[in-house]
Amino acid sequence: MSKPKKVKFQNPHHVSIDRSNELEAAIGREVKAFRKELNMTVVDLANVANLSGGMLSKIEHGQTSPSLATLQSVAKALSVPVTALFRSFEEERSASFVKAGEGLNIERRGTRAGHQYQLLGHTLEKSIGAEPYLITLTDKSDVFPIFQHAGVEFIYMLQGKVRYRHGDQLYTLTRGDSLFFEADAPHGPEKLDKLPIRFLSVIIYPGRDDDS
Repeated sequence: MSKPKKVKFQNPHHVSIDRSNELEAAIGREVKAFRKELNMTVVDLANVANLSGGMLSKIEHGQTSPSLATLQSVAKALSVPVTALFRSFEEERSASFVKAGEGLNIERRGTRAGHQYQLLGHTLEKSIGAEPYLITLTDKSDVFPIFQHAGVEFIYMLQGKVRYRHGDQLYTLTRGDSLFFEADAPHGPEKLDKLPIRFLSVIIYPGRDDDS
């Protein structure tokens, strides 16, 4: 009997670099960019800032942690405020890139054969949660799961025709149609009129606050 295939999760944005000096690297990039805008060489800037060429080179390459006094000297030599040297340094922002057909298959409550939910990303923010799905319906059924959850949901039709219920309203959706609604009301596909049906569903809900 073959062993079950393990699902391996990877960060698609991982690069093998030492991230411990991100601040120094960010400062270095800004110093170099401002220097080039002024058409100054490393030696020129070092002389104006009263630094050695070697020290300035280390700063530009993120190889040293310059003191505040040193940063003030460099900023003054570049005629920019010290804060300008920090402009490219900010908290890491998340992004999810998923190649076609490589979304993570998810079994949501009520998922049945012929109903495929592919998770296309997620957010790491504490204040909100977001789940974009590519949903494919290929088999007809007389019974459909009814969803009800916190937040809002956005649906964009890509293919097929479906009658979608939200509360006491029924909407006929075809390619190019969209539906945006409060997700705490009962909702879900009620009748599949033309298969296959494919649509994007983006669910946005309040995130969890670890400090609460």
